Amino acid sequence: MAASRARRAGASLLSAAVRHRSSQSSSPQAGLVAKTSLTSPPWPEVKLPDPVEEAKYHAAEVVQKVNGLIAAGRYGRLFAVVHFASKQWKITSEDLIMMDNVLEAECGDRIRMEKVLLVGADDFTLVGRPLLGKDLVRVEATVIEKTESWPKVNMRFWRRHNFQRKKIIANPQTVLRINSIEIYPCLS
Repeated sequence: MAASRARRAGASLLSAAVRHRSSQSSSPQAGLVAKTSLTSPPWPEVKLPDPVEEAKYHAAEVVQKVNGLIAAGRYGRLFAVVHFASKQWKITSEDLIMMDNVLEAECGDRIRMEKVLLVGADDFTLVGRPLLGKDLVRVEATVIEKTESWPKVNMRFWRRHNFQRKKIIANPQTVLRINSIEIYPCLS
């Protein structure tokens, strides 16, 4: 009887050790895995360059290239996005803009749009965060016409109550022509 108890105790110790070992890790240990053709990828390992140094070099190279294009005047037709009269307008030179509000300038006056959000050409785009500097870009426009919109009729009517109200609405409008978009090579 003592022998059978000893066997049961030994078996329970053995099963406890196996359970303890299996609960610790289910994967084989690194030192026990044999080196085969499947343990490492078949392609050679590539060392990537440092992203900080690459970004500095790339930024300096791009700024130098854009400054060169601007200084030489080889950028083609410019476009700009300006914030004017509570709206954003994508414009190029000789465009006409019709705004639905009153502008203080008289017909024939030249104005300068100072809130320039973006300027671009064929090969580059300069994006402001949120605006581009006044020393970098200059957008000029001329007031062409100050007029009113087509009349809109606002009619209220209650049937069988002899109630009618008619309101005619004509909003002021201003027409601008974009004279020029100029850019200066002073990127840093």
